[in-house]
Amino acid sequence: MKICLVGSSGGHLTHLYMLKPFWSKHDRFWVTFDKEDAVSLLKGERMIPCYYPANRSLWGLILNTKLAFKVLSKERPDLIISSGAATAVPFFYIGKLFGAKTVCIEVFDRIDRSTLSGRLVYLVADKFIVQWEDMKKIYPKAVFLGSIF
Repeated sequence: MKICLVGSSGGHLTHLYMLKPFWSKHDRFWVTFDKEDAVSLLKGERMIPCYYPANRSLWGLILNTKLAFKVLSKERPDLIISSGAATAVPFFYIGKLFGAKTVCIEVFDRIDRSTLSGRLVYLVADKFIVQWEDMKKIYPKAVFLGSIF
């Protein structure tokens, strides 16, 4: 299985990295910001830089949508996993066009309200995972798995 792990650097990337027992067994690549924390954390991993700032940026959305189409048409991952933020949105929608399954993990610090990227990808995610039971009220189709920390 080929996996695309996509997310902003910082906490979103940390969430994805904590899934190492799962993704380390598979062919994978990362899409994240070309920032020092991401480069350091992903040393030795295949990383494709995306455009930032992306949050609430129309220009960032346009550029990352073009990048998503280019990357996903070439790589054809079976699975796209993200914990947000805005960068995930075009990768989920374009990924669905190429037949990828999608899994979104809403970030740990959201206890009682949704993120913008979560609301946008919830519509197309094959699995939407929350880390707090109360988040099921906001995302009724979500799967509660508890904390990944």
